[in-house]
Amino acid sequence: MKVAIVKYNAGNIASVQNALGRLGVESIVSDDADVLRRADKVIFPGVGEASTAMRYLRERNLDAVIKSLTQPVLGICLGMQLLCSHSEENDTECLEIFPNLVKRFSDEHLKIPHMGWNTISDLRSPLFAEVTDNSYAYFVHGYYVETSENAAASCEYGTDFAAAILTRNFYAVQFHPEKSGVAGTLILENFLNL
Repeated sequence: MKVAIVKYNAGNIASVQNALGRLGVESIVSDDADVLRRADKVIFPGVGEASTAMRYLRERNLDAVIKSLTQPVLGICLGMQLLCSHSEENDTECLEIFPNLVKRFSDEHLKIPHMGWNTISDLRSPLFAEVTDNSYAYFVHGYYVETSENAAASCEYGTDFAAAILTRNFYAVQFHPEKSGVAGTLILENFLNL
């Protein structure tokens, strides 16, 4: 199986590669359109800032490449947010694969970013096969995707938000499966088995 990880100068790529390695899966990190199109699975992870990431993608025509992919694609954290239509982070137009908006946590009583373990519930995606409702996942984010009909899991931190979203061949999670213990490993395995 060929697994490609989208290279776009966002953090967290090494930990995703390491998690795949623990599952016995080799991956290639690339911003080459042909490599991404030929892969069996594509992972679009990231920790970083939305406008800088989108600029990098547009400069290399990777925005169009990602939209054109037909194999299973998994967005993680910033990768999930960039698959949405618009982010409040520096007023950024994103990839519009999902119609969702990305908002900043605004409750002044909350510690921002939302960082650490939290439960995911209302699981409804092939990604969550055999994953127990209210399993713990590891989050690090200051922005969130609103809940909507394409939400595949939810979480609560001052407000309910989409912990996962799904449309066609695009799957996305706000948490970091590569840092989420047994549940995260199972989610990665489920993605690889799609």
